[in-house]
Amino acid sequence: MDINKTLADEFKLRQEQVDNTIELLDDGKTIPFIARYRKELTGSLDDQVIRELSDRLNYLRNLETRKAEVRSSIEEQGKLTDEIVQALEKATALVEVEDIYRPYKPKRKTRASVAREKGLEPLAEFIINQEDADPKAEAEKYVDAEKEVNSADDALQGAMDIIAEDVSDNAELRKKIRSLYEKAAKIESKATDEEAETVYQNYYEFSEGVAKIAGHRVLALDRGEKEKALKVAVVIDEEFVFSVAEKMYVKNNTQCGQIVKEAVHDSCTRLIMPSVEREVRAELTANACEGAIKVFASNLRQLLLQPPVKDQITLGFDPGYAHGCKTAVVDSTGKVLDSVIVYPTFRKGKDENTKAKIKAIIEKNNVTAISIGNGTASRESESLIAEILREIPQKVSYMVVSEAGASVYSASKLAAEEFPEFDVSIRGAISIARRMQDPLAELVKIDPKAIGVGQYQHDMPKKRMDEALSGVVEDCVNSVGVDLNTASHSLLSYIAGINAAVAKNIVAYREENGVFTDRKQLLKVPKLGKKAYEQCAGFLRVRDGKNPLDNTAVHPESYEAAEKLMEECGFKLADIGTSEMGKINDTVNQHGRKALCEKIGIGAPTLKDIIDELMKPGRDLRDELPAPLMRSGDVMEIKDLKPDMELVGTVRNVIDFGAFVDIGVHEDGLVHISQICDRFIKHPLEAVKVGEIVKVKVLDVDVKRGRISLTMKGLN
Repeated sequence: MDINKTLADEFKLRQEQVDNTIELLDDGKTIPFIARYRKELTGSLDDQVIRELSDRLNYLRNLETRKAEVRSSIEEQGKLTDEIVQALEKATALVEVEDIYRPYKPKRKTRASVAREKGLEPLAEFIINQEDADPKAEAEKYVDAEKEVNSADDALQGAMDIIAEDVSDNAELRKKIRSLYEKAAKIESKATDEEAETVYQNYYEFSEGVAKIAGHRVLALDRGEKEKALKVAVVIDEEFVFSVAEKMYVKNNTQCGQIVKEAVHDSCTRLIMPSVEREVRAELTANACEGAIKVFASNLRQLLLQPPVKDQITLGFDPGYAHGCKTAVVDSTGKVLDSVIVYPTFRKGKDENTKAKIKAIIEKNNVTAISIGNGTASRESESLIAEILREIPQKVSYMVVSEAGASVYSASKLAAEEFPEFDVSIRGAISIARRMQDPLAELVKIDPKAIGVGQYQHDMPKKRMDEALSGVVEDCVNSVGVDLNTASHSLLSYIAGINAAVAKNIVAYREENGVFTDRKQLLKVPKLGKKAYEQCAGFLRVRDGKNPLDNTAVHPESYEAAEKLMEECGFKLADIGTSEMGKINDTVNQHGRKALCEKIGIGAPTLKDIIDELMKPGRDLRDELPAPLMRSGDVMEIKDLKPDMELVGTVRNVIDFGAFVDIGVHEDGLVHISQICDRFIKHPLEAVKVGEIVKVKVLDVDVKRGRISLTMKGLN
């Protein structure tokens, strides 16, 4: 297989793009670096496409490796033929390669292997020829008490076992039957206990075509089966399967033909169909997991790239009942200023002393924003905060943020290292405050699976999930860039070319030698060599350093080009970021972009990137997104909601069948996929994203079950 050509065809890319990208990957270049600084070579492929191409490249290389192993094994057995070689060359999936290898694979003891040991293979060959002869008479020749073949019937049964296994080992037949299952089979489930009330009641009498079933339903069936609430099976009309197999093996209606037919049926029901059912279930689950991981990754990307709430002194409010509400105030840089635990008596009425304490901490620290965790007692806490804000003269707004993973972080070794002087409970409040100020910098400290934006995340293959989510975090951190002098080692560890050990070395160097004033100082950090420097330098910002270019995403390798560009256009380094530099686009157009590229020795994509950075050094792509929804007014409860009420909310989670929207009550409302927009969409992600501010209308409210149905149709 020409892997590069195959990838070019699959991704609909130019051969040159694929060749260059693979060469860069093989050279150890990181995906963020390739996407940002090798656009001329890749044709400006973004990080997501490069990551998908890399995954597919690994699969195809593994496929070729497995083909070579199978070919070698069959050749060692002296059974390699031109037909097998051609079949292996044509195989496009690992399952096809395994089907080809099946007849030659060392087998455990089977009914067929026992029959072969008894010398019944010639009888099986006689029967498979299906001549018009008496098979029983032929079978008499193989009766041998020493071999435990006590009768002609025993001999015939052994021969049938051999035929059944040979039929089962036919790669072409298995491929046809697998295709039949994919098109015509159904997946069915029944309750293990029909009287039991479980979350799987929708699946107590369930049936849907394998070709149509949605991924989230596959995952629900898998979990229900695992929890022993459901019995799940893939079913198909056996006659369909028998007819496909009979066409390949049954030649006539002779006595031998009838025995072959019986052996074929046995092969299908005992060997092929159970095996194919397992393969179909495995493929359904694998596809469902891959789909769920993609949704999770997309949601995580949007969550990490939510706009930061900058320049605010923020009160983090971690709600609770018996153990009180933990609060912490952090300044605009995330430094902790104050903390207190208050004990509102939510269940008996407001505690005036609590209100006084919160008002005091707001006034003392000039708090301008409050970040409330959405966990236990969140609704009551929000009501309390809203009441306080109506009573104080200061202008303060609040936002409810997801506190998923905050408790895990606050008890972690990382949190203990970061805040050794604070109790575990206060660390959680600090994290909640910082999540509003800079979601990316705070959320990278938490295992992505614990962030809670997806479905069935704990059922996913761990390795694949970790790879996908780590890739998303890496892409987000590098696309935003980080301040070399303030970033935590957690954040630095996601920068291209930097591992956890080097990240800690950077922080240690910074603490020992003071702030970085130049990107080149990175080369003095232990274990950060030239190769790592090449990968990471462009993503690390040095504010107020010696060279203004160090506060841009311009890579040091392009400094000379950037300086030549400014010289050609009549600008100086000191003009970077000033209003004067706003004229550079017009000046470049006057000179001619193509001519400038040739003169400076760079490509058009790099020229554009340099110009963008010179105009807005230290720019944050998140600033261009809509600001998060801050609240300051009354708080509603679910009982206050009425049909046709229009509200504004924040999308908290997107799943296969819809989106959950925070509308300011404790329970998020569900916008079913059919209610997201007027046009047809295959998946909610086509229309909505996590963190997006949307208008919704209430369709229905089930107060008892805590369920809210919403629609977005005609509103956005």
